[in-house]
Amino acid sequence: MASPSGSVPSDSRVAEFGINEWLVEEFRQRYQDDPDSVDLIWRDYFRTSPPAEVVVPAQAGARDGEAADRAAKAVRVAALIHAYRVRGHLAAATDPLAAASAEGHPDLEPAGHGLTAGDGRRAFPVDGFAGRREMTLDEVLTTLRAAYCGTTGIEYMHIQDPRERRWIQQRAEGPQRPFSGADQLAILHRLGSAEAFETFLHTKYVGQKRYSLEGGESAIVLLDALLERAASAGTREAVIAMAHRGRLNVLANIVGKPYARIFGEFEDAVDIRSAHGSGDVKYHLGAEGTFHTSDGRAIAVSVVANPSHLEVVGPVAEGIVRGRQDLADGSHGPFCVLPVAVHGDAAFAGQGVVAETLNMSQLPGYRTGGTVHVAINNQLGFTTAADGARSSTYATDIARTVAAPVFHVNGDDPEAVVRAARTAFDYRQTFGKDVVIDLVCYRRHGHSEVDDPSITQPVMYDRISERPSVRALYAQALLAAGDIDEQEAERARQRYREQLERAFAETAAAARTLAAAAGAPPVPYPTAPAGAADGEGRPRTAVDEPTLRRVLSTQTDLPAGFTAHPRVLPQLLRRAAMLDAGNVDWATAEALAFGSLLLEGVPVRLSGEDSRRGTFGQRHAVLTDRRTGRPHIPLNTLGPDAAPFTPYDSLLSELAVLAFEYGYSVARPDALVLWEAQFGDFVNGAQTVVDEYIASSEQKWGQRAGVTLLLPHGLEGQGPDHSSARVERFLQLCADDNITVANPSLPSSYFHLLREQGLAPRRRPLVVLTPKSMLRLKAATSGLEEFTGGAFRPVLPDNAPEPERVERVLLCSGKICHDLEAYRREAGDRRTAIVRLERLYPFPDAELRAELRRFPAATEVRWVQEEPANQGAWTFAAPRIAPLLPRLLACVSRPAASAPAVGSARRHAAEQQDLVRRAFA
Repeated sequence: MASPSGSVPSDSRVAEFGINEWLVEEFRQRYQDDPDSVDLIWRDYFRTSPPAEVVVPAQAGARDGEAADRAAKAVRVAALIHAYRVRGHLAAATDPLAAASAEGHPDLEPAGHGLTAGDGRRAFPVDGFAGRREMTLDEVLTTLRAAYCGTTGIEYMHIQDPRERRWIQQRAEGPQRPFSGADQLAILHRLGSAEAFETFLHTKYVGQKRYSLEGGESAIVLLDALLERAASAGTREAVIAMAHRGRLNVLANIVGKPYARIFGEFEDAVDIRSAHGSGDVKYHLGAEGTFHTSDGRAIAVSVVANPSHLEVVGPVAEGIVRGRQDLADGSHGPFCVLPVAVHGDAAFAGQGVVAETLNMSQLPGYRTGGTVHVAINNQLGFTTAADGARSSTYATDIARTVAAPVFHVNGDDPEAVVRAARTAFDYRQTFGKDVVIDLVCYRRHGHSEVDDPSITQPVMYDRISERPSVRALYAQALLAAGDIDEQEAERARQRYREQLERAFAETAAAARTLAAAAGAPPVPYPTAPAGAADGEGRPRTAVDEPTLRRVLSTQTDLPAGFTAHPRVLPQLLRRAAMLDAGNVDWATAEALAFGSLLLEGVPVRLSGEDSRRGTFGQRHAVLTDRRTGRPHIPLNTLGPDAAPFTPYDSLLSELAVLAFEYGYSVARPDALVLWEAQFGDFVNGAQTVVDEYIASSEQKWGQRAGVTLLLPHGLEGQGPDHSSARVERFLQLCADDNITVANPSLPSSYFHLLREQGLAPRRRPLVVLTPKSMLRLKAATSGLEEFTGGAFRPVLPDNAPEPERVERVLLCSGKICHDLEAYRREAGDRRTAIVRLERLYPFPDAELRAELRRFPAATEVRWVQEEPANQGAWTFAAPRIAPLLPRLLACVSRPAASAPAVGSARRHAAEQQDLVRRAFA
C-alpha cells in the first residue's frame, strides 16, 4: 500500500517503524475517508501527527527524540488494543475442561508490537479506550485481558458497522457491575434446580434416554437471565427452538411443564383417552407456559415440538415468531416476540439449514428482529470430536457470515453466562440482528444415557469424572470469596435436597394417577370420515360477478405516473378482459381467488423463489415500474376493508423457507399461507419438512398447520429435473386425513381449491400440482359461470353425450387429460369416456363410484398417467379404485424408470404420442 505521500516505504523504514506498517496505512486511509470509521485512539493520533511520522517517525528531526518515541509507541499501543479486540478470544479461558489456562497468541504479545517491559509504567494517549484519555501500558493490558481473555471471549470485529463495534467495545471494556448477594443466590438456586432435575432422572430412570444437561446446567441460568431481560423490556413472548440436549430441563425449569407430566412420559403412563395419533417420544415434545421473573413480571414462553432432524426446527420457530409478530397489535413494537434458538455445537457447524436460516434473518419477508442463538457446546458430537466435526475454529463460525457477534463463555462461570445473556439481548434490541452465545461446557454422560463415551473419549471423560458440578463449584467460589456464609450455603443445599424430594413425591403421585388412566379403554383419535371435505359445512367458494370484476380492476388501475413494462402491460389488459371472453386462465383464476379472499378478511402470504413474478412469467403479483424500479402490488389496492397480500421472493432455499412458511401457518390459522417451488421437483430439498412436519405434525404433536405447497408439475420434455413434483412421495405419506393432495386440470378447480383452503374452519396442509404448459393452454381455461357458481369438485365428470354407449373409461389426473381429449376429438371416438381426478387425497371414493355408474356398458377401465409406472399416482390410486370396479383395472404409462423423465425433447414427444395412442388402443 502506498504511503500518504505517495511513495512506497522501504523495508528499512518498515523495520525502523517496528510495527505492521500496512495496518497503520489502512487506518490512515480510513481516517482520511471518514474519521468516525476508526477508533478514538487512532483518530487522536492522526489528528496530532503529520503523515511522515507514520512512515519514518525516527526522522522527525524538529521534534524531541523522546516525544517522537512516545508517539511511535502510542501507535504500537493502539495496534495492541486492536489485536486484542480482534483475537483476544483466542486466549480466553472458555473451556472448563482445559488442563491449563488458554494459550496466548503472538499478536497479543506486547513484544510483537515493539513494546518492552520498560514501557509498562509509561503513560500513553488512549483517547476513549475504557473511558480514559491516557493509561499506562500495564493498565491497558490489564483492561484488555479482563475484557477479552477472561472466561468470556468475544468475536465482533468482523462486523462492518462501526456503531455496533463501538457498542460492544463500550460494554466489554467498561467497568463491570458486580453481582449483588441476591443475584448470586438466585443464580445458585437456578443451578440447583437444574442439577436436581437431572440428578433425579438419573437416579430414577437409569438407562433411559433423556439427553441430560449435566455439565451444561448454566444453560438454565442463561435462559433465565435472557427472559428476565426480555420481560423487563416489555417483550410479549419468547419462542424457543430447542435442541435435544437439556430439553426436558428447559421444559421443567423455564417453561414450567409440571414434573408429573414429564415423569409420566418416562413411566409411559400416558392417559390414552387424551392421546392424539401416534404421539412422539418425550424429548421431541413441545410445550407452552409462562415464565415469571424475580420482580413479578410474566412472559409467555414456548418450546416448539421438533423431530430428531436437529436444526430444521430453527426456521419453523422463526416462522411461528413472524406469524405471531404479524398478529400483534403493535403496542409492544414490531418485534415483540423473541426467537431463541438453542443448538448443539456439532449441529450448528454441520447442518446446512443453519446457514439458510441465518441468511434469511435480515430479509424483509422473514426477519424477526434478531434471534438469540445459544450453542450448548459439549465439545463433542455423538462420538465425534471437534477436529472431525468441522473445519472452522469454532462451531459457531457460520454466524460470522451475517456479521453476528459471538460471545464464547465458560459454562462453569455462571456470572459470565448471565452477563453474556444480558448483553446478547440488549444487542438484539438495539440493532435488530442475530447474536450468538457459545456456551462452552461438557457432557457428563454419553450422547444419550445408554452410551459409554469413554470408549472413544477416554481422556476427556477422565477429566469430567473428576470435576465437581457447576453448582458445587459456584457455591465453593461464593464461600471462598465471602459472598455467602456457611448458613446461606447450607440453606442452598437444603433447598436442593427439597427439590429432589419434591420430584420423588410428584412422580409417585403421578404414577398412581396415570396408572388408573392406563387401564381405561382406548378412545380412538378422531379423524374425519373419507370424503369429509365434501360433506356439509364446506365453505362457500363461489364469488359474485361484481366482486370478481372488482378484483380484476386492480390489474389495470395502476398508480398515476406508474410505467408498466411493455411486455407485462398486454398481459394485464388481457387478464382484465377474460371474464367477458369466457377464457379465464390459470394466473387470472389465482388472482381472483387471492383477491376475493382478501375482501373476505383472509390475509394471503405467498413466498418462493421468484414467486412474485412467477417462474413462468405468469403471475405478476408485484409490478415493477419500468423507469424507477418502484414496486406496486395490485391486490393491495382493493381498499381499506381488504386484508393484506404479502408476496415475497425468497432466498434460494427450499428447506429453510418451507419450514418457515410451515411455522408461519401454525401461528396464523386465519391466513392462506402458500409456498411455491420454482419447479415441483425442487421440493426434494425440503423433504425433511414434508416428512416430519407437514405430513405428521398433527398426529405426533397435535400441531395443526394450513400451509399450501404449489408445485409446478408436468412432463413436457424439459428433462428429469424439471418435470415431476414427485406426487408419489406425497401420496405415500397420506393417512389419517392428514393432508390434501390435488392435481387440478382447470383454472376454476384451482380457484375453488384455494378459496376452500383459505376459508375452511379446519386447516390441513394442501399440496397442489400446478401447471407449466397449461398456464397458457387454450383448453385449460374456464368461463365466468364456473367462478360465480359451483364449488371444488374432486372428480370432474365426462359430459359424454351418450354414456350408455361408452365401452372404455380412462381415469386420469392433471395435464394428461387435455392430451387425451385432443386425441379423442381428432379420432372421433364416441366410445371412450375421460374422467378426471382433481383431488387424489382424501381419495374421492363416493364421487368416483357415482361417475363410473354412469357407464354401465363399459367393459374396461384404464388409469392413464404420463409419469413412469413406478411413479405418479398409479400405485396409490389402483388399490382404491379396484374395489369400485366389477372389472379389471389396467395402467397406461411410461415404463418404470429410475429418473422421472428423459432428457431428449424429441424422445419425450415420441413417448407422449405413443402413450396417448395406447390409452385408446
